[in-house]
Amino acid sequence: MDARYREQGLTVIGVHSPEFEEEKQLENLRGEVASLGIRYPVVTDNDYVTWKAYDVYAWPTTVILDKWGRIRWTHIGEGAYDDAEQAIQTLLKEE
Repeated sequence: MDARYREQGLTVIGVHSPEFEEEKQLENLRGEVASLGIRYPVVTDNDYVTWKAYDVYAWPTTVILDKWGRIRWTHIGEGAYDDAEQAIQTLLKEE
């Protein structure tokens, strides 16, 4: 989605909330991000501040915000990629 819609105004930010102690180490996270070929920014959430703010309780959770920062779509778990894309397309058309 990042590569497909970046030029149209989509901003993707990954938030890493670690499950294990070794996942809190920045160098380990950097290595995983690089090995997965992730090109968008990924921030660490070692203290679960973002996790709690968005009421997340499972990995992965996808949250799509509109340009005003309001939650417009959420999905817990893998899948629903077509639904996420539809939500993105809808939001990119909004004024």
